[in-house]
Amino acid sequence: MNAVELADRLWRGEVSTAQHHPVIVNGDLVEVADGVAFLPSFANVTALASDDGLVMVDTGSALTAAHVHEQIRRWTSQPLNTAVFSHGHIDHVFGVGLFEEEARTHDWPAPRVVAHEHVPARFDRYVLTAGYNQVINRRQFAVRDLVWPTEYRYPDEVYRDERTLTIGSLALHLRHERGETDDATVTWIPSRQVLCTGDLFVWSSPNAGNPQKVQRYPREWAQALRRMSELGARYLLPGHGMPVIGEQRVRQALSETAQYLESIVDQTLAMMNEGARLSEVLSAVAPPANLADRPFLQPVYDEPEFIVRNVWRLYGGWWDGNPATLKPASERRLAAELADLAGGAARLASRAEQLLDEGTPEGERLSAHLVEMAWLAAPDDPAIARSRQRVFTVRAERATSTMARGIFQWAARESVGDEY
Repeated sequence: MNAVELADRLWRGEVSTAQHHPVIVNGDLVEVADGVAFLPSFANVTALASDDGLVMVDTGSALTAAHVHEQIRRWTSQPLNTAVFSHGHIDHVFGVGLFEEEARTHDWPAPRVVAHEHVPARFDRYVLTAGYNQVINRRQFAVRDLVWPTEYRYPDEVYRDERTLTIGSLALHLRHERGETDDATVTWIPSRQVLCTGDLFVWSSPNAGNPQKVQRYPREWAQALRRMSELGARYLLPGHGMPVIGEQRVRQALSETAQYLESIVDQTLAMMNEGARLSEVLSAVAPPANLADRPFLQPVYDEPEFIVRNVWRLYGGWWDGNPATLKPASERRLAAELADLAGGAARLASRAEQLLDEGTPEGERLSAHLVEMAWLAAPDDPAIARSRQRVFTVRAERATSTMARGIFQWAARESVGDEY
């Protein structure tokens, strides 16, 4: 079953997102329209044939570059004329090198790379924070040996707001948007009714809240989705996940994702304007009930409550409204004090496991708080370490999103000294 077939079956409800993770789809290249190929990977690649060479929107990661090149070459022998980076995340920008090497070997013109003007600044930041990004991405994706790169293929040409590229008779309209990133490019090819969204659409609750990454822009993201929904695209080719084919489906996918984000933003801002604390907002805000069954909005990668936190950070800063957290005691000192009051760290750990065994969502959340306090108060106690491992292993198993699962798995391993 190729990506187009899987997308159709998910849309119709013939298979579920529990059976097939809709964001992480790997497979062979499929031609979705005449001269338009889509390669599902982490991240996806779109290729377009023109009468003046090949055009690619995104080029894959360092891990997938060879596969991308091999699949493209099975489809066409055209030299790569232009690569457009939809944004600067490392899973989208590391596949150009093999095409450049090929161009040198065959004495072809070197391919050019076009991206938004913020992409070079992103690459500069990645070099500056390489160690941090290595740690958080090992944790997020549970990849022990991930090495964060420090060398990047910077774009040859950048633009600010909009840009039209003409390759032979093929016109690509680029537009800058802010959503998951501040350097996003939407690529619209009207002659083929093809819309390349990058990570502005990824077959999941939008990645607008990622706990370990920099600021996202959910309100502007929704506005971008509204604009895209009016283009009349027949083929939506996303940065992750599967194609959406058919004008009605494309419009629905984009407009309902916009509605989802708008609802979360509006609810959060309303409570902020009333003076609510972050904890109150987190417990009250929920995505629209009428969209709960949409296969392209399931919380399998990011989660709605993480989006709430990013809205709070964007409009309200880092403080959560609790005066005790403004200038807090150290976590270990607080944990030790509460453990003493409870009669020892072991009692906290025991109660944590009792709450976990109750099997309720709120009990699971409380269990994590208590076992973490026990472990901070007595980090060398093997029994408490085992309790912590158990609590976070169960939380990882029951988590719906990649983000939560990765962090809980990391905590479980850390409990027994098995760190990434």
